[in-house]
Amino acid sequence: MVISRRRWLSITISGLGVSTRPLDSLTAAQSVSSDVQGRISRTIRVYEGQGFHRTGTTVDQASADWLSGQVRQLGLVAAQEPFQISRVDPVTSVLIAGSRRLEGLPLFDGAFTDSGGVRGRLGVLASDAEIGVTDVVPNAAAAGALGEARRANRHRAIVCVTRGGRPGLCPSNADLFLQPFGPPVLQVTSTEASWLNDLAQRDADAQLVAHVIRTPARSVNVTSMIGGTEPSLPPLIVMTPRSGWYGCASERGGGIACWLEVMRALRAIRPRRTIAFVASSGHELGHLGINAFVDRRPGVVSTAVGWMHFGANIGAAAEAGNRLQASDDMFDDMLSREMSSSLLNVDQRVPRGTIPGGEAEVVHRGGGRYVSIIGNNALFHNPEDRGPQAIDSGVITKFCTAFTSLARKLANG
Repeated sequence: MVISRRRWLSITISGLGVSTRPLDSLTAAQSVSSDVQGRISRTIRVYEGQGFHRTGTTVDQASADWLSGQVRQLGLVAAQEPFQISRVDPVTSVLIAGSRRLEGLPLFDGAFTDSGGVRGRLGVLASDAEIGVTDVVPNAAAAGALGEARRANRHRAIVCVTRGGRPGLCPSNADLFLQPFGPPVLQVTSTEASWLNDLAQRDADAQLVAHVIRTPARSVNVTSMIGGTEPSLPPLIVMTPRSGWYGCASERGGGIACWLEVMRALRAIRPRRTIAFVASSGHELGHLGINAFVDRRPGVVSTAVGWMHFGANIGAAAEAGNRLQASDDMFDDMLSREMSSSLLNVDQRVPRGTIPGGEAEVVHRGGGRYVSIIGNNALFHNPEDRGPQAIDSGVITKFCTAFTSLARKLANG
């Protein structure tokens, strides 16, 4: 019997324990993966290049228009659902000590000063100094010693060194944007920590100015939908935030890319359930956007079959690792299996019942079912979160595959 060269190669490779998929199929799969990675990289490059993604700004609206265009290119209808905010626009944000001026950024859920600011002695937090000095990692400004000092109004003002994974001014989100509390807090770069600590030890005199104006503004959530064949079934909701500090290449880029790629993959199928997509603004301001989305749809949190949340730092290259957040064991197990099939590890799990990070918190508090991924990132909230070196498009592609497979199962279950 004559054996063809292709058959001989198949038998030989099989004997070596190597995949017996035809070589042209392997090449096609590699080509598809390469296409997806290229598309992901281009998407994130355009997104970060738009500028500072702060809610309610011209950049925020331009980014929404761009994302709506991406949805329409997939053959779907894009909507922009507006919500109103009282935008904080910093005028002067500075600490003046001696001949030096240190520029910063105020916490957006604290008090502010007038143009003259606060004058007094610098001292360690909880001392009797008029201006307290401390440090904090991003998004911990309402907790721990700083949170206690703010609630107790122990100082007329506070200057806070931001301790991100890399040097720089790495702001905290304003989780209590609608319920501001405490004295003015000026956030400053970690590169000036030694100078500030020295001033605090010497009870040096300083002036802190956190002067802002409030501007009525409008932001939007970008939404779309893939209709189900059985529209009476509870929907599946796929969400990702789209706003934040600075360019957000690795913080928000991976989630936005996953959101679009899942949409691209599912647009051609007819799922049983309707799949609703939302890319929300207002992330850094207490999740204003996703709250507005929920408020427009009473009961949707608990009645949806599930929520898929693409959180921060998916595929960030500056630090490896991820954290899985799920409402229950079933959803945890489903995403874990899909990640394993896509050659992704689960590095950490949030204990069941813990309030999750990001927009999944809204679903958790409302009694809904959710599954969520948040990554690690040394460039989190850092002005240097930009450029191709900030992301790993190969890892993001794997997450796209895992999330797409999960979405298919939930939408047809």
